[in-house]
Amino acid sequence: MAKRISGRKTGGASKRGSDAAASGQYRPTRDELLTFIQENPDQAGKREIARAFGLKGDDRIWLKQTLGDLHDEGLVEKRAKRIVRAGALPHVVVLDVFSRDADGSLIARPTEWPETNGAAPLVSIRPSRADTGKAPGVGDRLLAKVFPTEDAGGPTYTGRVIRVFEKRREAVLGVFRKLQDGTFRIEPVERRQEELVVDKDFIGNAREGDLVEVEPVTAGRYGLPKAKVIAVLGSLTSEKAVSMIAIHAHDIPHIFPSEVIAEADAVEPAVMAGREDWRKVPLLTIDPADAKDHDDAVFAEPDTDEKNPGGVIATVAIADVAAYVVAGSALDREALKRGNSVYFPDRVVPMLPERISNDLCSLREGEDRPALAVRMTFAADGRKIRHTFHRVMMKSAAKLSYQQAQAAIDGRTDDKTAPLLEPILRPLWDAYEVLKRGRAGREPLELDLPERKIVLKEDGTVDRVIVPDRLDAHKLIEEFMIQANVAAAETLEAKRQPLVYRIHDAPSLAKQESLREFLQTIGLSLARGAQMKPASFNGILSRVSGTDQEGLVNEVVLRTQSQAVYSPDNIGHFGLNLRRYAHFTSPIRRYADLIVHRALIGALGLGKEGLSQAEADRLEEVSALISTAERRAMAAERQTIDRLIAGHLSTRMKEAFDGRISGVTKSGLFVQLPQFGADGFIPVSTLGDDYYVFDETARALVGQRTSEGYQLADAVEVRLVEVAPLAGSMRFEMLSDPKPMPGSKQSFHKARRGKSQSRRPPSKGRAGRR
Repeated sequence: MAKRISGRKTGGASKRGSDAAASGQYRPTRDELLTFIQENPDQAGKREIARAFGLKGDDRIWLKQTLGDLHDEGLVEKRAKRIVRAGALPHVVVLDVFSRDADGSLIARPTEWPETNGAAPLVSIRPSRADTGKAPGVGDRLLAKVFPTEDAGGPTYTGRVIRVFEKRREAVLGVFRKLQDGTFRIEPVERRQEELVVDKDFIGNAREGDLVEVEPVTAGRYGLPKAKVIAVLGSLTSEKAVSMIAIHAHDIPHIFPSEVIAEADAVEPAVMAGREDWRKVPLLTIDPADAKDHDDAVFAEPDTDEKNPGGVIATVAIADVAAYVVAGSALDREALKRGNSVYFPDRVVPMLPERISNDLCSLREGEDRPALAVRMTFAADGRKIRHTFHRVMMKSAAKLSYQQAQAAIDGRTDDKTAPLLEPILRPLWDAYEVLKRGRAGREPLELDLPERKIVLKEDGTVDRVIVPDRLDAHKLIEEFMIQANVAAAETLEAKRQPLVYRIHDAPSLAKQESLREFLQTIGLSLARGAQMKPASFNGILSRVSGTDQEGLVNEVVLRTQSQAVYSPDNIGHFGLNLRRYAHFTSPIRRYADLIVHRALIGALGLGKEGLSQAEADRLEEVSALISTAERRAMAAERQTIDRLIAGHLSTRMKEAFDGRISGVTKSGLFVQLPQFGADGFIPVSTLGDDYYVFDETARALVGQRTSEGYQLADAVEVRLVEVAPLAGSMRFEMLSDPKPMPGSKQSFHKARRGKSQSRRPPSKGRAGRR
């Protein structure tokens, strides 16, 4: 295992560097700095590095410049307040144990690892002295602290177990099929898995078309492997079956334990004691028309202070979940395990039981509900002057949908909104105009990527896919929530109260350079050297707005961005261009927000449900867990949509569709059907009679002989030739001709090495198929 270095005890060259630097005669080499950063992922901030090497005065300025150079060269990354080696695992990470090495040590890999980062690093699990509940084994998922090693050829990290989660059963998900010869098979939902045979004695209650969970059983030396049905999850012909595939494939907890339900049922409604009475404040909720829980309400009014002409007071009230979900309770443990609610087109897997989420904590119209509220005063230019937090009892004046509120503002009131228009809705929109000025001055990243929504029939199958209108009502609520989240982070930081931030790092240097090279291919430039800001991207987006390149550039800029995560260490939010940001406004569906609520209650003395010291000490672990849960939910939601759309289109084989290229690899093209919001694949071998080469800079496949090809975001026509509904995958045939690709950086030798030569003979009259 690698030797650890700290400010108290250093080794080797680092020790010599510390002694010499103290006397002003020596500064550590770049290699020594990189070694310290790699071996001390939990201590490598600028202060810790300076302390370890005894750097003072001008040497600290030199250290800052050197670390900046290492960052610019892509050798280190800034992660929160720490500096880490580029591509390194977070210090606390969720791992899956999948094997043992020759010495019997457990080997794990990160549960979530971006494919763009290459092969996932391996972690050797070492025994833990702490009581983690149980000893880990192969198949377990665990939370661990990881440390780099110097073991060449072996795992690149060792891990110390913090917690072992429930054992993951080695089960396979598939569809039960009865063949004509009377035998039984399992059709796996994952394409990489092979078909399984089930003996009659092992079919249980499974019937044709059932989604089942099976486990492998002893198989013979020949033929297909055998399995045993261990659970019937439902029929694929029934509503909600498709989302069950993703729920089980991603181990998403979806059934509340009996002790959690019992605890939720026993909760008593909150009382007025210790709260301000805001029941006469006309707060109202504005949500999707089909929303079942309402965790935020808003109100606004002009500021009557003559020192703030044109100013407004905006109020946001959020359901007081902390009043019901006590830290350490069964409810709390289950909420942390889930991390967040998961939203599928056909169901919601909630973070909290319905008794809490849809009843006691939902800000229902006309009913007393406890809330944590923030009152924010803004100047006429959108600059926030002050804010205050309050623990209150409120009563929602009305429940409106986005469309209903917008229609009222646009002059189409109904019986419900007519009396609300002047006293409540109009001041809300006036306040939004003020907040918009502040947003314009802040210049957050403004990507234009429409979101699609699947509308289902009563039987759970796809009816249609729509792009809902983006209304000012949506933007109003979004901006009010952003400001409330900022106020929460600012208050807690001012009180020196630990919290979970929502952080979003700037794009890495490598991604910036890749974007810069791409923009050059379409005649645009991106400045070098200057610190990247969202406005830099917005300038590019505005230049292509309304042109044929708008979709392409928006997609590429999106893929340049880092992923937002939760962390107890703040680096700000790049996309929103905010220095301090925390999630506060959705505690019903996000555990991060519940943590922030408890932190506010404790820091401001608003009750006994504040964040305990034990919870504060575990924020790094909690952040890792909820960040992983968020990525898990996103993957499950995306895959469910893919499966629904693939099933919807399975009856339309050989039809032609208008599409847009959504991804380019050396293996082929991913094409999205904008009408449906799902992707299919076109293998490079089916494109034509040319050698097609992957031009990474241009995000294109380019023919070696003709210099014609296909580029990311190109509009194309494709034919559907293969569908695998269970896997959510489709294969297309290209019908559109390639376009000229001037200035492409492809190479014939790369084409031969990448085996990107098409095997199909030239087609005739393809252009005439449009």
